[in-house]
Amino acid sequence: MAAGRYLFTIEQGATTDLLLEYKDSNGSPIDLNGYQARMQIRPSVDSSTTYLSITNVTASDGTGLNLTPQSGSVTLPSSSGSIGLFISAASSSALTFSEGVYDIELQSSTGVVTRLLEGIVKLSKEVTR
Repeated sequence: MAAGRYLFTIEQGATTDLLLEYKDSNGSPIDLNGYQARMQIRPSVDSSTTYLSITNVTASDGTGLNLTPQSGSVTLPSSSGSIGLFISAASSSALTFSEGVYDIELQSSTGVVTRLLEGIVKLSKEVTR
């Protein structure tokens, strides 16, 4: 199955908190137990420059791709098959690009890699600092 396409904006200096749902062809959530996740933002697909690289190993400020369901949390998904994309205000403050490309990949415990989502990401520059 081809990766989904999604354009989104990161607001510099603000928290980005998106919830993505990964479902099978019947609309049932896919169990992400044992999966690894990764995401990179670059100027172009062929560029060696990386604007942002995050995984499901959450950074000290909370930035990460969260795969573990946890009820009532804004930074973690609330159900199986959900992925919480969280970029802290501190991490977004450090970003300086205007526009880039990204993708999100999942790797199963058996090593199968699925490119889940791809597209363009824009940075809305912060005025109040």
